[in-house]
Amino acid sequence: MSKATDITRKAIRLVDGAVNTAVLVIILALVSIGSYALWDSDQVHRAAQASNYAIYKPIPEVKSFEELILINDDVFAWIEVYGTHIDYPVVQGLDNSTYINTSAAGKYSLSGAIFLDYRSARDFSDFNSILYGHHMEKFAMFGEIGDFAKKSFFDARQYGMLFYNGTEHGLEFFAFIHVDAYDKTVFLPGIIEAGASQEYLNRIFECAVHTRELSVPVSTEDRIVLLNTCSAASTNGRDILVGRISDELFDNPFAVDEVIEDELVPGGFMEMWGALALWAKVLIFALPLIALILLVSFLMNRKRKKDKAALLSSSGSANIPSPETDPPDAGLLVEPEDDKASPKQEPLKLQEQQPSRNGEGEQ
Repeated sequence: MSKATDITRKAIRLVDGAVNTAVLVIILALVSIGSYALWDSDQVHRAAQASNYAIYKPIPEVKSFEELILINDDVFAWIEVYGTHIDYPVVQGLDNSTYINTSAAGKYSLSGAIFLDYRSARDFSDFNSILYGHHMEKFAMFGEIGDFAKKSFFDARQYGMLFYNGTEHGLEFFAFIHVDAYDKTVFLPGIIEAGASQEYLNRIFECAVHTRELSVPVSTEDRIVLLNTCSAASTNGRDILVGRISDELFDNPFAVDEVIEDELVPGGFMEMWGALALWAKVLIFALPLIALILLVSFLMNRKRKKDKAALLSSSGSANIPSPETDPPDAGLLVEPEDDKASPKQEPLKLQEQQPSRNGEGEQ
């Protein structure tokens, strides 16, 4: 019985230790995977920052933009939206898939690049031209297009700049629209005819969330550009900022190092999370897991002690007789009477029965 109990105890300890180790390994693996995911996400956002391309921005009498073209000849333009971090080179591929995961430098990148629809003319001579860019956190790529859904944000940002064919052109943003990704009436670039241009323009105003009256109304004689990105409001939704291309350059009403920070303060949980530093994200992610590890360890140690106490109690009670089932002297050895005691008592009895040998019996 004792041997079986020892085997049971060892088996329980072995299983308990294996379970504890497995739980800790799983938790540590989750922490590692989560930390790597945060690091990887941070690297993607860093690669998408407009500052990475600042040295290539077209500047008069500086051949910086030409240097980028030498790196990737699909680069042909530059776009800037005043009052935002949108300040990127523009590329055009043979399809609309290449630059979803390729940077303007021609390298693989999950952040992709700002690219013109492959069906549009590179000189923006069509009535409508469509630019695509990822919706990203930390104000990267077209991540701020969705902010134009706020009326105050839209009203404060009217101008931008589009560089192509070696010349800077002005942009006047007159509408912000929200449409479905499969709306073929909007995602139809390369319109040239006046009748089709008017229908397209009417469709833009039908889908508009916000509009702005320009000093000179937009007409079919103009050329417009659509800055398109995914919407956080719906799965297949698309947010689009629409502007008119102008030969007139507009002054940037924002300071060089200022982008109205009070209006760019994160307004939602995801935006606040995206604005946090990497170390803060890792700390926030790791603290609950560390607490969970400590809690699991505490509970397992507590359970182990209880099991050990129960085993000791059960093994000890097995050797103690039960007063209900066993007699008081059950299991006790009764020492036999001394064999020499009988002969000592027997002569006494004989003496009492025999007559006296001193003559007392003859009287």
